[in-house]
Amino acid sequence: MRLRFTKMHGLGNDFVVLDATRAPIDLTPERVRFLADRHFGVGCDQLLVVEAPTQPGVDFRYRIFNADGGEVEQCGNGARCFVRFVHDRGLTDKTHIRVETQSGLIEPRLEADGQVTVDMGEPRLDPDDVPFDSDSDAVVQPLSLGDVRVLITAVSMGNPHAVQVVADVDAAPVTTLGPSIETHARFPARVNAGFMQVVDEHHIRLRVWERGAGETLACGTGACAAVVAGMLRELLVSPVQVETRGGALSIAWDGPGTPVLMTGPAVTVFEAEIELD
Repeated sequence: MRLRFTKMHGLGNDFVVLDATRAPIDLTPERVRFLADRHFGVGCDQLLVVEAPTQPGVDFRYRIFNADGGEVEQCGNGARCFVRFVHDRGLTDKTHIRVETQSGLIEPRLEADGQVTVDMGEPRLDPDDVPFDSDSDAVVQPLSLGDVRVLITAVSMGNPHAVQVVADVDAAPVTTLGPSIETHARFPARVNAGFMQVVDEHHIRLRVWERGAGETLACGTGACAAVVAGMLRELLVSPVQVETRGGALSIAWDGPGTPVLMTGPAVTVFEAEIELD
């Protein structure tokens, strides 16, 4: 099977994007892992699939697969690439679209300056919605990792996040504690582990160990979750610049009961074809 794809990235968080609006694509976990492999395939953090919608009043359906082959609920950097892809490919002439995902509707908007703003919906903070095994709804909760105890805020942005505050994000144990947090038994669907350094009330630095992908250069939903966590802890004031290793995002949130707005770039790298078994 010959498969045409587009390679894109949002602040270095990179994607293989597939157009399945005209015909379905048979994507097994093995094929996803092959495409994501940086040595034998194309290489990406996530694979994004554009499909026709399954409900009225919606423009597209958006599916996301992590590099390990598993399908997940949401990807913020991918959402920005999504609207750039469907617009550049002529699949729509709209600059503001409604897209169904596994976790609900999102609304990406292509701005006049080329940036993309995504209405990511309301954050979910109830432990059952994350999901997070806890009998408390406290904003800050302890999480035991063997001999280490960290304080996290659990947030769902359509996918689960555990955000902790660190003094220096460069020295944070992302690659050692990240995997332990990701697979912690209190997160039954696994979790993305965010390490946030507060620079000032409008500026943070962030690294994220992503579920099923490892550390990425940027994580859009992770940036949203970090700002929500920081505002709930009264450390931040909207809007907030989120500095990742791949670049900066702007996150705005008016507080509980309102959606999180994320603005940042989306870049097309190249288009090509690859043969799959």
